[in-house]
Parts: sequence; C-alpha cells; structure tokens
Amino acid sequence: MRLMNAHTRTVVASAVEVADDRATRRKGLLGRDHLDPAAALVLTPCFSVHTAFMQFPIDVLFVDRNGIVLKVVRQMGPWRIAAAWGAHTVIELAAGAVAGTRDVRVGDRLYIGSGHDPAESMEVSLA
Repeated sequence: MRLMNAHTRTVVASAVEVADDRATRRKGLLGRDHLDPAAALVLTPCFSVHTAFMQFPIDVLFVDRNGIVLKVVRQMGPWRIAAAWGAHTVIELAAGAVAGTRDVRVGDRLYIGSGHDPAESMEVSLA
C-alpha cells in the first residue's frame, strides 16, 4: 500500500504501516532507531502524538476523517508533543519526507491505495 496525495498525484510514502489498535498506536515508532524515507506510520484514530524516548526527528501530518491535511509539523524532534483540533488520523514520516517532490500542504487530500486515482484505488480509508 502507498500513501498518495490526491491533489498533486504523488506518492508520499511507498511503504505504509497502519496502527489501528491500542497496542500498535501506543508503541508507534518507539524502539526504532530510524524511519525509512519511503515509509509512513498511520495512527488511527489519533489526534495527538509525542516523541518522548525517540532517537530521531519525524515529519507529522494530521488529517481529518476525509483525509484532508489539517496540520503539517516538519522536523519534530525528540521530546515534543503536537496535536490538531479535528484530526482523526496522524501520519508519521521520516524527517524531510513532506518537502521537495513529495510536498504535502494543509488542504491536500491523502489516501492509501495502489494507484494514482483515489476513486479507483482506495484500499484503506483514513477515516
């Protein structure tokens, strides 16, 4: 599965891991020493994250039930907290992942699928 940006029709992450139960959301990225630049951890439902005990910075996207990006936090370092009012899902990516060719901005619509057309390839809802 890939995390796609419907607005720009680009791949944000080519390897998506979904944490949709209490245990996997609680663990998150703890215990890892890095996050692959092509990977994303999708925490749902979730509206806030912390980086306590983490060893590396991450980029964080907060999205609503429709996959619309509400907030972008770039280079969130260890021992930080971030949240977004109205967020239903949080996406954690390697630091620097939402810049450049994969630029993700507030208002973009994200989806998880296999193709470039969200209407045809939706495999996992961000809701």
